[in-house]
Amino acid sequence: MSPEYFCRGGWGVFPFIMPLVMFVVVMTILYFAFRRGGDRPPWRNDSGTAIELLKKRYAKGEVSREEFEQIKKDLLL
Repeated sequence: MSPEYFCRGGWGVFPFIMPLVMFVVVMTILYFAFRRGGDRPPWRNDSGTAIELLKKRYAKGEVSREEFEQIKKDLLL
């Protein structure tokens, strides 16, 4: 074997491939750490459409029946 082979350590393309492999591993770990089983990112905490949110507010008593009907009518236009 030539002296150049030993100067490089004999690793060939390993130093060039290893950063790519590490990047893929880190991205995979981040993907599984931050996914929540949906298309929404984990920092979005709203759940559903405007009508669903309105129904939840009505169920909690935050809006009256009249307000609920008026907002629902406005949303469905």
